[in-house]
Order: sequence, then C-alpha cells, then structure tokens
Amino acid sequence: MHDSSSVAELANKLRGELDRYSPGGKLPSSRALVDRFRVSPVTVSRALGQLAAEGLVVTRPGAGVFRAEPRDTGAPAGDTSWQEVSLSADTATELVPRAVDASAVLATLAAPSPGVIEFNGGYLHPSLQPERAMAAALARAGRRPGAWGRPPMDGLPELREWFARGIGGAITAAEVLITAGGQSALTTALRALAPPGTPVLVESPTYPGMLAIARAAGLRPVPVPVDVDGVRPQLLAAAFKATGARVFVCQPLFQNPTGAVLSAARRPEVLRIAREAGAFVVEDDFVRRLVHEDAGPLPRPLQSEDPDGVVVHVCSLTKATSPSFRVSALAARGPVLERLRAIQIVDHFFVPRPLQEAALELVGSPAWPRHLRQVAGELKDRRDAMAAALRLRLPDLSLPHVPAGGYLLWLRLPDGTNEADLVGAALRAGVAVAPGRPYFAAEPTAAHLRLSFASVAGATEITEGVRRLRAACDEVWGV
Repeated sequence: MHDSSSVAELANKLRGELDRYSPGGKLPSSRALVDRFRVSPVTVSRALGQLAAEGLVVTRPGAGVFRAEPRDTGAPAGDTSWQEVSLSADTATELVPRAVDASAVLATLAAPSPGVIEFNGGYLHPSLQPERAMAAALARAGRRPGAWGRPPMDGLPELREWFARGIGGAITAAEVLITAGGQSALTTALRALAPPGTPVLVESPTYPGMLAIARAAGLRPVPVPVDVDGVRPQLLAAAFKATGARVFVCQPLFQNPTGAVLSAARRPEVLRIAREAGAFVVEDDFVRRLVHEDAGPLPRPLQSEDPDGVVVHVCSLTKATSPSFRVSALAARGPVLERLRAIQIVDHFFVPRPLQEAALELVGSPAWPRHLRQVAGELKDRRDAMAAALRLRLPDLSLPHVPAGGYLLWLRLPDGTNEADLVGAALRAGVAVAPGRPYFAAEPTAAHLRLSFASVAGATEITEGVRRLRAACDEVWGV
C-alpha cells in the first residue's frame, strides 16, 4: 500500500526523527525503513523523495540517504523598497495603469478553509469531475507513439478538427488554435485585437477575470448593460460610437454572472453593429458543456453565423472536466488569425502534447457523453435545490433569472445592504460567497451576490450553506 496518505504519514515520522542525526549523518537504509514501519518500498522511496524536495535530506546513489546541511539563514534581508518607486514611475506615462487587482479571480481558485461551504467556486466539485475517465485518457495518451514529442505549433490536427466541428458553420480545423485554457485564449485575443491605452467594450456585469486581463494589457473596459436576453444592442451601438472601440467581449450563452442567453433576435443585431463599427466580437463560449438537463436545444456559437470574420471564438474543456485540464481553442477567420497565432506562439510556444493527446482520448471515449449527461442532471438538481432554499429562507434576496446552464445564480441584495459586510459575516458563519462589486467595470447598479452550486458536494450542503447565509444576513440586517 503506497497511497498519498501513507506517504505523508511516513514522511512526517521521518521528519520528526531527523534531529537524531547530525548534518551529513546517514539515515537507515530503505530496507530497514520498510521492515521498521511495515510499508512498501515505493512508500519509503516517495517519502524520502518528499524530504529531499524539502531540502531536509540528500540522496547519494549507491551510498544512501543523508541529513542535509542546515540552510544559511543569516543572509541579510535586502531592501526591495526601490521597486515601489520604479513600478509607480512606469505608470506615469501609461494611459491606463497596468496594476491589477486579482482578488476576485483568486477567490474562485483558492481552496476554502476546512468546514467552509464553497459557494464562490468556479469549477465542478471533485465528485462531478470525470476523474477516472481523465486518468484512463492520460494513461492511453502516454502510450501513443511520439506522445512526449513536440506537437504542431497550432495544436494536434485531430483536436483542432474536433473543436471546429463543435463550433460549426464554415469554421475549419485550419482556423482553430489550441490554447492552454480559456483565460490564456482571452489574453491572447485581447493582446491581438486592442493596442494598449484603447477602450474595450465589456458586458455589465461580467467575469472579473476578463476585466483583469483587459487592465493588465493596459486596456480600458467600458461597460455595456446586460438584461435577461443578453447585451442590449442599442446601448452596444452607442458605446461603439462614443468610444471608438474596436473590440467587444461577450458571453452569449449562460453569461457569467447573470446566466443570460443572448436572444435569437439580438444575435444578428450584435454582429451587424460590430461589423458596421469595424470591430471584433470576442465570444467567450465558456460553459456550453455545462448545460442543464431541462435546457432544450442550445443556440449555436455566434461564430457559426458569422461569414465575415467578425467573431473570435474561445471555448474550453476545463469547466466540464477539471481546473487542471487546461485545453481550449481559439478560432478566427481572416488575417487576424495570423496575429493571434503569432502572439500565442511567442507567449506560450504550445500546449504540452501529452495533454492534447489526453484531450483527444477523453472526448473520443464513450465515457465523455456519459459524463456530460450525468453533469447535466446533477447541475439541474443542484440549481433547483439552491433556488428553492433561497426562496424559502431568503425571500428578501431577488433572484430574477434561473438559468438552464452554467453553475451559478446572481442575486440582488436589498437596497442599503453592504456587500463587504455580508461577505465577511457569511465567512464567519461558514459559507464563502462572491460579492457583486468586482463584476462591474464601473459603478455597480446595486449590491449583488454570486453563488455557485457546482463546487459543493450536493443538495444537502447547498441547503446548509443557504441556512448559514441566512444567519449572516440576520447579523448584517440586525434581525
């Protein structure tokens, strides 16, 4: 037996005994450790490897394992205060400072403290991830001839073809680039399409990670309001006219955070408005594979209706699999494709071939459609459980739209509620929630909360999390 818990337990025991040996002193042999602790040779090897990685022991082939010499901790701390002047001086000549607040992004990535229910996550709970299917796909991929060689710079042709079929329309594999996750693809797109200092139109509210990308690139996000039918075309046209922007970033399907779907009537309007402005539409199709069981037929990607190369399309496998399965696609038509390709190569070279091979194995296996069907049912059940619990325990919170896809609900708080106070009270009550303020590029229209129902264990945890949120609201409202 050599599971991770056994390795960690043995490493802890050996770590506690290191003081028995002087620096440079030899530890017992692996065979002696196997006999003493009644564990496998592999467990011993991995535990010693962990201590070596921590700099506590040194392995000398043929000689054994020795306690490492103590680290020199007497070196002067140094003085980095000069950086404050240097970094601030850089921004003096910038039209848009590149200082970025990543706190809203980190909140969706950080693991919650023990006992805290995670309503602010951005990924599927481990119980919903296709771990066995991914492991099997990775194992099969590792046995493919050339799996560890350098891949084609644009990505494996078969994987590009698979993404192209999913986008539809006239898009071909030659117009698809494989990228390392949606965040990376969006970064490449904005760098390619908008020079620093220029405006970029964004939905309001929108995903804080995209706002962070724009600001890191020196762009100025300009908000365009969204309602239940997606971005409002008249306001989009007015924003293009007022700013001279050449890029609009949108999520036409199950928008984050509102869950809105761009209506059939507005889809051609958005394309027409952008085309007349000589602008690109960056379509972030991030949760198409997280549709709910009761959704019905989905609209095709916006790019499938665009023959003129207005739309630059981004889609990813990450949301439907695991945070670590970072394989995505960036698709575009016309001369812009070469610019996207050049930036992608300069910034990242390529996505590791084993990961691309594993993606091909996964999406081509019978386990893939089974996984998507299971997730569709689970997400519907969790969405319904959260909506019902909110309506029962927190009727004062407005829930204007319950989406048929994605992983979140967007709640408007009663007027006068302080978001920061409520988020802090919720955390003290044992539930982590996301405040609405970071989702707005400018002043917010009202106070909001974003709640995720995908990153928790199930309906029981959702019900308990809403109960804790009610307690936090009572504290803030003085009930």
